[in-house]
Amino acid sequence: MKGGYLMADVLISTTENIPGHDYEVIGEVFGLTTQSKNMFSDIGASLKNIVGGEIKAYTDMLRESRETAIQRLKDEATSKGADAVVMMRFDSGSIGQDMQSVVAYGTAVKFK
Repeated sequence: MKGGYLMADVLISTTENIPGHDYEVIGEVFGLTTQSKNMFSDIGASLKNIVGGEIKAYTDMLRESRETAIQRLKDEATSKGADAVVMMRFDSGSIGQDMQSVVAYGTAVKFK
């Protein structure tokens, strides 16, 4: 709720065109988060490196990071008056050995 009015959710699309909508481009928007692993995850990861398999704590961390990045992308798009974000993409990378950064980015648009 902003300014007493319920805000519609910003539509996120990985495509350039949204069927049935004409729009004008507002500009680029980003959502960024950086997460660190905890000691217990590191112990589990070390054991998985020996026997193999999925490291669920890391998978969960990346899923949560992606969701946070999308929400921050939506927040920035909303602050610019956007109705949608087109061409949304993710990028991620490691910072040192114990941090992971995830960014969601795209083009904010306003429906005509």
